[in-house]
Amino acid sequence: MNILIAEDDARTREGLRLALVRAGHRVIAAADGEAAVQLFNEEGPDIVCLDIMMPKMSGYDVCKAIRRADKRVPVLFLSAKSEEVDRVLGLELGADDFLSKPFGVPELLARIAAIVRRCGWLNESPSNSQPFVMGDLRIVPAELRAYRGDKAIKLMSRDVRMLRIFHERPGQVLDRNTLCDEAWGLDFFPSSRALDMHISQLRRRIEADPANPKIITTVRGAGYRFE
Repeated sequence: MNILIAEDDARTREGLRLALVRAGHRVIAAADGEAAVQLFNEEGPDIVCLDIMMPKMSGYDVCKAIRRADKRVPVLFLSAKSEEVDRVLGLELGADDFLSKPFGVPELLARIAAIVRRCGWLNESPSNSQPFVMGDLRIVPAELRAYRGDKAIKLMSRDVRMLRIFHERPGQVLDRNTLCDEAWGLDFFPSSRALDMHISQLRRRIEADPANPKIITTVRGAGYRFE
């Protein structure tokens, strides 16, 4: 899985990063709240682990920003604050769990595993983790990469989910509501502009000629299609 860690203490941040990498996860790390929001928007992580007291933006504010962008990505607060009021506030803001410092790596891994069990969409079935082909592009979900020949193209988790939707429904016109439901979540309604921007950014990475897309084509007034 792709995990975002936001922690301002450098030693703690690096220790968590190494532990999660050794457990087989891909980790991106931020030293402050603003960097955490930027990395979330750029990388589309599967899970977010947030410290509360951080420079520039608190973990609470980062959680609010994440929830405005994505209603269902799991958020786990990691904090020295253990009072009940802090836990309640974190959960009311949309966090999925709250782990108080100090904690051990086995407990963190257990909490992440519990979140994965609760969030069925994070549990990729073997068939969903298998590579698939779209045109001259080979998508490898387990690597969060696509390949055109020997060239590797970095993808976000949401990119893979969206490409799989098109791959499973070739020739069908997929409207914005369908794409938003599948890629963002049933209860999240981003503006059509947000979806269009995401597809535009995705095309710049996966299309041989983004100005003349062949993999994801636009059907004016209706949505998008993969032939």
